[in-house]
Amino acid sequence: MRRDDSRLSGRGSSRNEPKVVLNPSERQERAFLVGVEFRTRGRTGRAGKISSTTMTAGARAARDHATSVAASSSPLPADSPDFSSEESLDELRMLATSAGAQIAGEFTQSRDRPDPATLIGKGKLEEIAGAAASVSADVILFDHDLSPSQQRNIERVVNKRVIDRTQLILDIFAGHARTREGQLQVELAQLEYMLPRLAGRGVEMSQLGGGIGTRGPGETQLETDRRKIYRRVRHVKQQIENVRRIRAQQRQRRESVPVALVALVGYTNAGKSTLFNALTKANVVVSSRMFATLDPTIRGAELPSKRKILFSDTVGFIRHLPHTLVSAFRATLEEVQRATLIMQVSDANSPVSAEQDAQVESVLKELEADKKPRLRVMNKIDLLLPKQRESLRDDDQTIHVSAAKGIGLGTLLDRVDDLLEEDRPQRVRLRIPQKEGKMLALLEAGARIYSRQYQDGLVVLEAEAPGSVVRRVREWVVD
Repeated sequence: MRRDDSRLSGRGSSRNEPKVVLNPSERQERAFLVGVEFRTRGRTGRAGKISSTTMTAGARAARDHATSVAASSSPLPADSPDFSSEESLDELRMLATSAGAQIAGEFTQSRDRPDPATLIGKGKLEEIAGAAASVSADVILFDHDLSPSQQRNIERVVNKRVIDRTQLILDIFAGHARTREGQLQVELAQLEYMLPRLAGRGVEMSQLGGGIGTRGPGETQLETDRRKIYRRVRHVKQQIENVRRIRAQQRQRRESVPVALVALVGYTNAGKSTLFNALTKANVVVSSRMFATLDPTIRGAELPSKRKILFSDTVGFIRHLPHTLVSAFRATLEEVQRATLIMQVSDANSPVSAEQDAQVESVLKELEADKKPRLRVMNKIDLLLPKQRESLRDDDQTIHVSAAKGIGLGTLLDRVDDLLEEDRPQRVRLRIPQKEGKMLALLEAGARIYSRQYQDGLVVLEAEAPGSVVRRVREWVVD
């Protein structure tokens, strides 16, 4: 006999809660959240669970392997739990808030297996329909990917707009894209998501208007005619290819000089942008909202050895990141593929840090960047209890920092300096004429000077300088 466990709660908003308006002419959308957890039984008889999308055997094996890789280098216990239904619902709540929704109510169900037609069964859908109507919800958000037929069947029962996890993430990306490149990549992902959902849809799919899950770049009008959408997809792909060509030219110019690129990657909201600003003195937007950073940013910084390097801030990864987004953002994520060193930023305060790292590992594997040199940065240690902070120990592969408080940043830069081979510093002795003011200024700015003596119009220096600087003053190097 199948056993269903469900929990239903109506959550209203305080009158003093700040409103996030999707469109100045529209009121804030009220969203009803639905979390789903499926129990499964393996051959060993032990019960397992799938807290989001149902995975294939190959995908599950890849996820388990990534989890073991992340756990082996994590300060958390190796048996760290997977996302529970409550943690998954917490993440969905953050996604909905980032999309500009007001949470009207929540429903969590645990069952043995998904219903092919409606995911959770018609009886539960009728229960959800009544609960959503009682709190005046405008849209129902599922923490699960829905097939086109499931989405249509659910909408017929609940009589409200239904948005799945992928569509919600796409909507957040659409709202946060600022550059033309970002808007093109989001539009491509939205078009590819929409194509299999055209059949059986009416006026609602004739355009991408305002609102959660339907917002497009610049409120772009999209006709549902499949031929026209395919034509638009080809056009967008051609424009993205032009972006990739321009990026390749810029990258070629960067690679012509010995400057290493360090890419910051990590789960969304792990503090990458805060760390990026702290290391580069940049002013990238920092927000607790998920996917606040969408458009990539590259800034220069100086290491303790006086070497110049580049840091790249990238879009955050997330559990079950839609494949259409990974494909569409490949032009942007090429910075990760080309990076000399990957700095994997994790939230040390998160109870599911190991699981989040496993998701990052799986995306890096899809980008074929999982074999690159990597340094793990456990961020937000200022949020830990004092006793927990005292037990933390840095090692060759892991550094603990607080980007917001500036804790551990010097140690982090020292470790990056040790790991990078590009333009490796050299210890040299130099005898430079005092009249060579330009070369002396170059050494003053770009080298560590250990001693300085003045002899007969010469400056005798003991210094450590990057190889590129040593080459410029080679004629004055003393063996």
